[in-house]
Amino acid sequence: MKEHQAREEICRIGASLFARGYVHASAGNISIRLPDDAGFLITPTDACLGFLDPAQLALLDAQGRQISGERASKTIAVHRAIYQANARIGRETHCVIHTHSTHCVALSLAFGNDIREDTELLPPITPYFVMKVGHVPLIPYHRPGAPEAAAACVARIEAHARAGHPIQAVMLARLGPNVWHGTPAVAMATLEELEETARLWLMTQPRPQALSQDRIEELRQHFGAQW
Repeated sequence: MKEHQAREEICRIGASLFARGYVHASAGNISIRLPDDAGFLITPTDACLGFLDPAQLALLDAQGRQISGERASKTIAVHRAIYQANARIGRETHCVIHTHSTHCVALSLAFGNDIREDTELLPPITPYFVMKVGHVPLIPYHRPGAPEAAAACVARIEAHARAGHPIQAVMLARLGPNVWHGTPAVAMATLEELEETARLWLMTQPRPQALSQDRIEELRQHFGAQW
């Protein structure tokens, strides 16, 4: 994707997420890794994703140093760590989306401080959550943009890759999800599926049972689900 196309795509996705309530105010950010190690585009700090200007997006070089545009979002360290970790495990990643999606954040609050290395945001309650999202590790709270959050994301990406089920999302406790994929459109769809699954979980009493291992294996066999 060429730079001018990436600028337009970031603005299109931001406007779509804002219009449908997946982001609000100046929360959230979107980045795209440019081809041929040419650097990154990311939304400016404190920008409203619903009213982005392609010309004002922050352009950074491959080392994360700003070249042009408005001041880059403070979460660029987390985004770059996600790109680098996925490159090391051989997974093409060209877009990262971070939001403060209401139901995901609400669900993370229910955990309090009881978050371990193997804690996940949601069990596998629907087939499309298994197929389109997969495991979502819950990362303990760190301030926005903290290097500790970036390191925790890397650790989870690498651990799940070793276990044979690579992830494409993490949940930052009290902040929101980071999702990534090879294309911006699929990254956005992954975010949508994650937020809607969190909403289903919170709406349902008693809590729904997880899909059985037999059902998950069926999704692996028929659709290549990596759970």
